[in-house]
Amino acid sequence: MAGPLRVALVGYGTGGAYFHAPLIAAVEGLRLAAVVTGNPTRRAQVQRDHPDALVLAKPADVWADRDAFDLVVITTPNATHVSLATEAIDARLPVVVDKPIAADAGEARALVNRAEATGVPLTVYQNRRWDGDFRTLSRLLSDGSLGRPVRLESRFDRWRPTVAEGAWKEQPDNAGGILLDLGTHLVDQALVLFGPVRSVYAEIDARRPGAAVDDDVFLALTHHSGVHSHLWASTLAGQLGPRFRLLGDSAAYVTWGTDPQEAALRAGRKPGSPGFGDRPAAEWGTLGAGDAVRPYRTLSGEYARFYEGVVAALTTGAPMPVDPRDAVSTLTVLDAARESAASRSIVDI
Repeated sequence: MAGPLRVALVGYGTGGAYFHAPLIAAVEGLRLAAVVTGNPTRRAQVQRDHPDALVLAKPADVWADRDAFDLVVITTPNATHVSLATEAIDARLPVVVDKPIAADAGEARALVNRAEATGVPLTVYQNRRWDGDFRTLSRLLSDGSLGRPVRLESRFDRWRPTVAEGAWKEQPDNAGGILLDLGTHLVDQALVLFGPVRSVYAEIDARRPGAAVDDDVFLALTHHSGVHSHLWASTLAGQLGPRFRLLGDSAAYVTWGTDPQEAALRAGRKPGSPGFGDRPAAEWGTLGAGDAVRPYRTLSGEYARFYEGVVAALTTGAPMPVDPRDAVSTLTVLDAARESAASRSIVDI
């Protein structure tokens, strides 16, 4: 193409304002051409943050002027993802859908099939694949530093004991709840590392007073590779556990705390600025076994690589950075987790 890809961003809540718009603006080959939001406060925020972008009132404004855009990014409440992505596909616009792509595997599979049948590129924003600690853990697996992997422990712990009144993630009608929110990241990362899952055991609870959606979950996955993944997400973690603890038969890798990119984006730091995505030495993970344990440098987080991959896919024909079939696999595991929790049994996939 002669110029950068023109992006229409649908939604300007936390996801749009902090996890998408700054990356789109920073990546060479993309231009934030329009933002869709009907909220007056958010419309004013768009005009302050991205004065060159059009502000549209509704997604239909994008479909009506589809030749003005080359890519649509959907970052709206979960329950709207499938319908909006379907409209983008029917308008023949390549589309990025924030995770989860759908509320269940059946909806996700139908959406992916529709995109494939019409030849419209589709991908899913699984940005946590580019967390620095996850990149580090992946490298250690690849270079054999841990030996044969045995068990992954992975957590997203939060201390948010009070229900956020009015928040869509607290509403079942909006496909809210921590399983679809953070559980999607946990399962996606486990599948990337260790491949397909053979069986699932899960505990899914709503524990906060007044909670209408799940807020405390545990999943035990057995992979066909033989590795076990134990995954936690909770809003009631008064003391946080390690973010990752990966045990191998030669060594272990343990890391604490969350990737710094989210905090940096919320603070207004620009992707690509000096030190963006870096962890200070005091926050590096540890590698080793027994008495031979040492700090191990955490690789930089690189969320921008997702959108760099989208540019490559749309301009050179490279694969999308996240195969949407991976999202179907993730939701298949989450569906099995719900079944397991309901039946209090192990569910085979």
